[in-house]
Amino acid sequence: MDEVFKALADVSRRRLLDSLNARNGQSLRELCAVLDMARQSVSKHLAVLEAAELVTTARHGREKLHYLNAAPINAIAERWIGRYDRERVHVLADLKRALERKPMGDNEFVHTTYINTTPERLWQALTDPAFTRRYWGVAFESDWKAGSTMTWEQGGVKVADPDQVVLESEPFRRLSYSWHTFTPELAEVSEVSQEIFSTWSGERRSKVTFEIEPLGRLVKLTVVHGDFDPGSTLLEGVSGGWPHILSGLKTLLETGETLPDPDSEPAAQGA
Repeated sequence: MDEVFKALADVSRRRLLDSLNARNGQSLRELCAVLDMARQSVSKHLAVLEAAELVTTARHGREKLHYLNAAPINAIAERWIGRYDRERVHVLADLKRALERKPMGDNEFVHTTYINTTPERLWQALTDPAFTRRYWGVAFESDWKAGSTMTWEQGGVKVADPDQVVLESEPFRRLSYSWHTFTPELAEVSEVSQEIFSTWSGERRSKVTFEIEPLGRLVKLTVVHGDFDPGSTLLEGVSGGWPHILSGLKTLLETGETLPDPDSEPAAQGA
């Protein structure tokens, strides 16, 4: 908590967070323009924010992009405010969702979580159907080599497509694959209306990337789901589903237990 409060105490760092809240995924050059400050000074501020886990980064080609991470804000709420006023916790939860939500016009969802596990165990949880079925309800069939096809199985429905493939595979470090194919059978088992599935199937195929980074006893997992059409309705769907899936992944790895089924099944199945 000390690192979080130290990071938030500086007006320049708060301005950086405000800028990322307005438009997530900015480069160092773009953030320097926000503060009208030298690169070295902005880099120091970003280092403080990263140390407090308020900002996370992901590489896109040669660029290093910065993203707002609301998890520490939620931790503050859980530690103190929830003891005194449940309604305030609800307000902060709304704030957390607002901070994590991508602004209109962006075409990707980014989420970072820290898990008390190992890179090897996390990789297994992302690729082993015995794991994915427990926290996601989906089982994958693939050899997890770049270029290999993937079969998705959910509720007894299998979905295969030549363009449903592994894009990148660096065991224990990075995994990327194209998103699944939307079919009427999958819509039925997911309890999502045919109208919504028809809209999603009309959009171009997106992709998801998992970046795994060991941090002492913890592992930092960054999920980037992108390549959506402008104004994508599927982006809205996965943005609601991924947080629950990743919370289930973290809970399973750290406790061996699974989360209860979400109240809104369709929202979870969007991701």
